Amino acid sequence: MTIKTIDSGLDFSEIHERMQWYVDQKIIPCCNTLVLRGCDVIDVKTYGPLSHEADAPSGGLLPENAIFRMYSNTKLVTSIAAMILCEEGRFKLDDSLETYLPEFANMQVLTPGATTADDTVASQSSITIRQVMSHSAGLSYAFIEPESVIDKIYTGAGINPMANSGNTLESLCADLSKLPLAFQPGTSWRYSLATDVLARLVEVWSGQRFDKFLKERIFSPLGMHDTDFFVPIEKHDRLTALYMPDNPLKVMASGYSLMDASAITETPKFLSGGGGLMSTLPDYLSFIQMLINKGTWNGTTFVKPETLELMRTNQLANGVSVKFPFWAMPDTVFGLGFALKQAPAEGEPASAAGEYHWGGMVGTHSWMSPNAGANKEGISGICMTQLMPGFWHPFSHDFKRMVYKITA
Repeated sequence: MTIKTIDSGLDFSEIHERMQWYVDQKIIPCCNTLVLRGCDVIDVKTYGPLSHEADAPSGGLLPENAIFRMYSNTKLVTSIAAMILCEEGRFKLDDSLETYLPEFANMQVLTPGATTADDTVASQSSITIRQVMSHSAGLSYAFIEPESVIDKIYTGAGINPMANSGNTLESLCADLSKLPLAFQPGTSWRYSLATDVLARLVEVWSGQRFDKFLKERIFSPLGMHDTDFFVPIEKHDRLTALYMPDNPLKVMASGYSLMDASAITETPKFLSGGGGLMSTLPDYLSFIQMLINKGTWNGTTFVKPETLELMRTNQLANGVSVKFPFWAMPDTVFGLGFALKQAPAEGEPASAAGEYHWGGMVGTHSWMSPNAGANKEGISGICMTQLMPGFWHPFSHDFKRMVYKITA
């Protein structure tokens, strides 16, 4: 498969040389990069091998249709799935979560400065769907701050999306509802399992299993035929290897997590809306082109332009912003599934403000900047590797800075 490009008259060799350097230095095992101007692909390139292992099935260079573990890029897909159903009137954003998942009624909340799981008070309000979609509901992950009280509670309860826990979306929600919230709903931001809760809501609203809904309403119309929660054996010759940073790079052990595609050859029990999808660059490109094209692609309208505009609008309370303990994201707020950049990062032009984006734990990044480009036609980028951890990695920052520079 070859991704069609148009001749932009721009020279992307600086990007190609820099990305190849990251691979040659074994900082990352492989990568691909793709640049769009509007909906047109103006550059695409792959770097490195599918696998560095001697028994790699391909034995060759990374193909354009290599299969990647997408991790949290899945969240963008899940958010679009929810908004398809919102447009159909299945729910409203300010509906309470307990309306559809009654187990989330009467939640307890950790007190400020809590030192144990018992330091709680009653929630002052119900969680809303808007808060679920903007990570302001008070849920958490077990790995954001492992020594924090809330993450220790999650770990103690066996809630760890990075391990094979045997959960389903339904059982995960049942487990989460028994735990306290990290803060009163709507008062802060914390990256969390909320998008997995959203995936369960998609099942409740649609009456379909989550993967079936995605395939019917998003993947098939977009031609995303290599995107799923598992990789069939017959496609394993295109499956990338997942590495840990080491010298030399060290392949991850089989069975490490729910995203170990080498061990998942049929539909898993846990259809993670927060991080479970495997996909390819051509498939994910179709999804990104739909977003850029105001919700329509391949002759199908998935969501209305005004719905996408709402998704790209800050949904957090005044004074609340995106904060990680280990990844600095200054001047960033959150919409409905997207992080929203309010000011350019170092080395970026002013037109980078307004960029909406997200990425995956092992280095799959996508960003869309509607105001960028020499004629403000919009510039977007995708870059993917398979390194744990590879989110907010220097290779993706270098890629983005150079794209902005070349297309300005």
